[in-house]
Order: sequence, then structure tokens, then C-alpha cells
Amino acid sequence: MKIIPYAKQDINLKDIRNVAKTLKSDFITQGSEIEKFEKNISNFTGGSFSVAVNSATSGLHISCLALGLKKGDYLWTSPNSFVASSNCGLYCGAKVDFIDISEKDFNICPKKLKEKLEKTSKKKIPKIIVLVHFGGNPCDLKSIRKLSKKYKFKIIEDASHAIGAKYKDSNIGDCKYSDLCVFSFHPVKIITTGEGGAVLTNNKKYFNKLVLLRNHGIIKNITKFHKRKNSNWLYNQTFLGFNYRMNDIQASLGSSQLERIKKFIKIRNNIAKNYVENLKKLPISFQKIDKDNLSSYHLFIIAIKDNKFSRNKLFYNLKSKGINTNVHYIPIYKHSFYKKLGFNKTNFKITEKYYKSCLSLPIFPGLKNKDFNLVVNEIKKYFKDA
Repeated sequence: MKIIPYAKQDINLKDIRNVAKTLKSDFITQGSEIEKFEKNISNFTGGSFSVAVNSATSGLHISCLALGLKKGDYLWTSPNSFVASSNCGLYCGAKVDFIDISEKDFNICPKKLKEKLEKTSKKKIPKIIVLVHFGGNPCDLKSIRKLSKKYKFKIIEDASHAIGAKYKDSNIGDCKYSDLCVFSFHPVKIITTGEGGAVLTNNKKYFNKLVLLRNHGIIKNITKFHKRKNSNWLYNQTFLGFNYRMNDIQASLGSSQLERIKKFIKIRNNIAKNYVENLKKLPISFQKIDKDNLSSYHLFIIAIKDNKFSRNKLFYNLKSKGINTNVHYIPIYKHSFYKKLGFNKTNFKITEKYYKSCLSLPIFPGLKNKDFNLVVNEIKKYFKDA
């Protein structure tokens, strides 16, 4: 039986040739391909500085450190995300908390954020809020930026789903409304480097700190620390950093993929449009995309509106036909590790409702029309026969 995945990378001959060229070069790590890829990302997004890393998780971690997050501080984010969105705060010794999502766009709800900020004591106001552009759909950045100025918190965009997306007149990654923005290049994302990520910022101070954090805290400005000049082997670790580097093989694949990103986004939006057109008469709802925004559609999510239909039964029904769907996400606070931290699910009613009804359908550039039609027809059949 043929299997239709919910997501899949798109690798062409040019990607392979680009990687092969790097493999035959003198440097397959810490070479020129990294800087080239970083410049390409900056040019595409409009962000001033780009730092390539080995994963978006690493990017989130060092973004928190660059903003000075430490023990005793607070970080807030969405519970409707992968655990990395909040783990980054715990890595720094900070406490984490969540804001419920909006029923329409599945992102952090600005109204609920405002209400929580108003009820929170000054000592417990978050130092950082991590905004997750869920499924590639941008959060309400203007509203949250306005709150950040009033309550003095920093903003990290977890744009793991959202390279290529636009918020009004702004590219996600230009950091017009944030301090830092993090991308993921995992194979199921919009473009891939195998594994990998990048952090964007317009702040040179943050950029310099990110570069050091990525590379053990080491600098090679030898004349600043040693009397001897012209000693190219000298280096100095200035603080405890990490080995979060991307290699040149990954970067060369990323640069090649980036050349096709607009095509990828167009294909994903067309698939999403066709899903809506074909499924709109069923008892399901779709993620609302503001007319002034462009989603990158990393995910296409349906939410079942009628309780007499079971998301789980639909999941297994489709699986029996060779159609792989997914659930994004198990709310972070439901994981056993987070349960020990004492979160109360009654504080996240929309997240709970969403989680029980959501399903991510196959969406990727290589999805064939016959496979798309099979997905649609099997979903229709389920609702007709259930």
C-alpha cells in the first residue's frame, strides 16, 4: 500500500549538486558556505544579522541567553507548540508559563495576554515572551509589540514554521516587531538543511553574543588577549558557550533550497486553498489567516466542530488507507515533565478544545493531485459514514 506522508522534503538535482560541490571542497565545516547562507537568509527576510545554528532548539536557547534570561526570570509562550518553545526558558533556569490561544488563528491570544499581564505582579512579569507563528500563520505582532513596550518584556519569534510568511507589510524574520526571530530547517519545514536553524536580529550586540554562544564562547581576536601577534593558532574562551554550529554541507543545501522558497510557499497556499474549497461544507473549521497576512502553510489544520465525530477515529481511518496525518500539538503542559511543574489545564480552555479536535493534513510541494484527491475523498467518506 502506498503511504502518503503528512510532510516531506523537496530535494532536486541542483540541491544535490550544491551539496556535492561542498563535499569536494576544502571545508565541509566552518567554511564560507555558512556565511553565504546567513547572508542569503538576511537578504530574503530583511533581517540585519543572521546566525546559522544546528537546530531551532539551539537557536531558541541562545536567543534567551543573548537577552539575559536567567534564574528567577519568567518566560511565557504558547502551550500549542513543540516543547522547545518553552524548554529554552528552562535551560536558562527561568520559570515558564503559558497563554491560551485564540480559537480563530490558533496563536497566542493578545487579549488573554493583556489580561494576564494586568493581573501579574511586577516581579513576575515575563522577561521574554516567545511567540509561536503556528503552522506558518503570523501572530498579531503589532498588538503584542505594543504590550511589550508597556510591560518591558522582550519578544522572540519562534518562526520554526514560518520562514516565507508575511505579517502585513513585513517579512517574518525582519524583526520589525521583535528582538529576535528563530527559524527551523528540519526536513518537514518550508526549506531544509537536514537539521538546522537560524536566528535573525537587527541588534548588533545580540548578534555578537549569538555568534559566541554558538561556538563555545570562543573568540579569535588574538591581539586582544595575547601579547604575541600573528599567531593564528591562538584563541580564547571568554565564557561558557555551546557547540551549536551548522556545517557547510547543511548550509549549501539551505542556500539552494532558499532559491525555491517562493515557489514552495505558492504551492503550499494553493494546496491549502483547495482543501478549504473541497472541505468547507463539512463540520470542520480551518485556521483563520488575516487577509493582510501570508501564511507559509507549514501545516494545514482542520478542527472538528461536531462532538459526535471523533478526531481519533478519523486519524486511524485515514491511516488505514495509507494517509498519514498528525496532531499538532499535544499541549506542552500535558507532558509528564511539565505536569510536575503544576500547570492547571482549566487555564487553557481553548487549547484543550483545539487539541481534542485538531488534525494536520498532508501538505508539501510534492503532493500529487491524485493523492490530494484521495485525502479529500476519504475525509468526506468518513463524515458521511460516521
